[in-house]
Amino acid sequence: MDKRKGKGRFGNAGVWAGIVLLIYASFMFWQSLSLGYYTQFGPGPGMFPRWLSGILIVISLLYLWQSARKFVFRAADIFPKGKDLWNMLSVFVSVLMFMLIVNLTGFVIAGTVMMFILLSRGYKWFMALPIALVTSVLLFLLFDKVFSIPLPVNTFGW
Repeated sequence: MDKRKGKGRFGNAGVWAGIVLLIYASFMFWQSLSLGYYTQFGPGPGMFPRWLSGILIVISLLYLWQSARKFVFRAADIFPKGKDLWNMLSVFVSVLMFMLIVNLTGFVIAGTVMMFILLSRGYKWFMALPIALVTSVLLFLLFDKVFSIPLPVNTFGW
């Protein structure tokens, strides 16, 4: 698995992932210092995030060391290609579309659009559309009527 010959350290995706993880964990640790570690009743709100981020810092340092010494791989080796790339992008686009339109169109329409984008990869459009619509309506009714959890609605109330 060692592919170090001629690649250089700058293209090592593992090292870059470790650096990003270390920065994130360090930021979380720094933020946890503003919370109380201990209260008069026991552990405070800062204990759990401080320990978790501290453990994550140690893990990221170990991962950085291991990535730099043994397992060198490039980003192009781990990202999907061809149809798998389009499947991954369709998930990203559908979720992004849902987030952008849900407050304007309501849950039913935004959910239908999101599910239609996802289902159209494997079904014909005339099958994907009714499946997406029925599923969105059933989920809306389940959350709204059964669980009494309000979901975003449009001017028509759905």
